[in-house]
Amino acid sequence: MDINDIIKYLSEYDGPEIKLMEVCGTHTQAIFKGGIRSLISKKIKLISGPGCPVCVTPTAFIDKCVEYARKPDCRLLSFGDMLKVPGTNGSISDLMGEGIKVDLMYSPFEVIEKAKADPDTTFVIAAVGFETTAPVYALLVKKALAEGVENLRLVTALKTVIPALEWICDNEDGIDGFICPGHVSTIIGSTPYQKLAEKYGKPFVVAGFEPEHILAVIYDIVRQLETGASNVDNLYKNAVKDEGNLKAQAVIEECYKTGTAVWRGLGPIENSGLYLKGEYEKYDGGSFGLDRDMELPPSCRCGEVIVGRIDPGECPMFGKGCTPMAPYGPCMVSAEGACGIWFRNR
Repeated sequence: MDINDIIKYLSEYDGPEIKLMEVCGTHTQAIFKGGIRSLISKKIKLISGPGCPVCVTPTAFIDKCVEYARKPDCRLLSFGDMLKVPGTNGSISDLMGEGIKVDLMYSPFEVIEKAKADPDTTFVIAAVGFETTAPVYALLVKKALAEGVENLRLVTALKTVIPALEWICDNEDGIDGFICPGHVSTIIGSTPYQKLAEKYGKPFVVAGFEPEHILAVIYDIVRQLETGASNVDNLYKNAVKDEGNLKAQAVIEECYKTGTAVWRGLGPIENSGLYLKGEYEKYDGGSFGLDRDMELPPSCRCGEVIVGRIDPGECPMFGKGCTPMAPYGPCMVSAEGACGIWFRNR
């Protein structure tokens, strides 16, 4: 179907109100950059899901990283977007003025040479992500083991998307269909969404990141809803195979076991966390049991943003006491957090 025909159809849609959740933060960015909301009917509402791993990282994880950074024989390495996530006593960035030892990390593999060059220091990586980044950290510990590097630890907040989607379907009413994450789906494939579609009777459609990709997915879901279908469709076949990336899945299976993980704003979700196992467990820096999460202040409504109950602009803190330069809640911290994206594109 021609893209102009799709736009015409979606702009003229006048059926029951439809609520679609895009799970990936990059999709949220693409929706704004492509002006997608201006091209579709107001009866088709797009909401953002928990698609940013930084935003759903619990307080205990930040506190554990700070604990290591304060030790005289340790050095913390982190990507930049983790530095501003609030912990119990402030963010890592807030505490850097007190002399805690933190290096900005551009690639996890750089720690191997650092650890070899300074064997008296334990290098601790703040390892955060979904299935997209989990293989990278798995390959890192495999390399460390093969090269005999002992002074390396990972504090992990690695999570899997399918259990979170199941949690949302069980706990949130009114979501009619899901725009499945493109990056994660390159690893897990489109097949894992099939059980969710069958169990909950909702369409799950894998999308790319160009405006025409997203419009095609919205059209697919709307047409499914009109005909009573609940299928898994893969509209990103140039990057996503139905079976996914089998090599990446194999290294995840080799290096990790699943367990309960706390998602900031959602709470504990069974089997949603990935933890180092077997011979690689010696590289774990105490990731198990990081289940403490400080309660968000009443004026911060990030928990409701993450599950799509409200849009970021409906939070009373949005753009006032909470901005990307001074984030009050986790959704404003990361470049892929819903509030940060809405603020930059407001």
